[in-house]
Amino acid sequence: MSRNETRLRRTHDTATAKEHGVSTWWAQKLIVEYEQARGVRGAGARPDGTFSGGASKRVGAPVAELFRAVTEASERERWLPGVQLTERTATAGRSARYDVSDGSRIAFTMRALGDDRAEIAAEHERLPDAEAAAHACQAWKDRLATLKAVVES
Repeated sequence: MSRNETRLRRTHDTATAKEHGVSTWWAQKLIVEYEQARGVRGAGARPDGTFSGGASKRVGAPVAELFRAVTEASERERWLPGVQLTERTATAGRSARYDVSDGSRIAFTMRALGDDRAEIAAEHERLPDAEAAAHACQAWKDRLATLKAVVES
């Protein structure tokens, strides 16, 4: 997406938000859904032309244990073998973002659902096309199921 298109999109977000009395987040959501319904934007398409895909899973383990399984390389190898990640940021018990050697990024977010339950979401960003995004969705469903088995054992 060009700089002018990005600027125009922001203007539309703001105008839509003001006109309908909603936040810019809701305005952007409305615009994206409209574009998807008209076939202008595919599922998982980002404004910069890349795609994203991911999955989420509820786990019967404390969020701290889940965070350790994501951020400690030796623990991560148990459920995500052979994937080389370079940490960008991590906030204890909440999120971790990684660069992947192919130029994509993975963002994990976690939240506690009680003392011994948590939810994790993985979002694989900067994917080249819709097919890669669809593949990422299925791959992350599988990997998060494996993560669940590892942390619940």
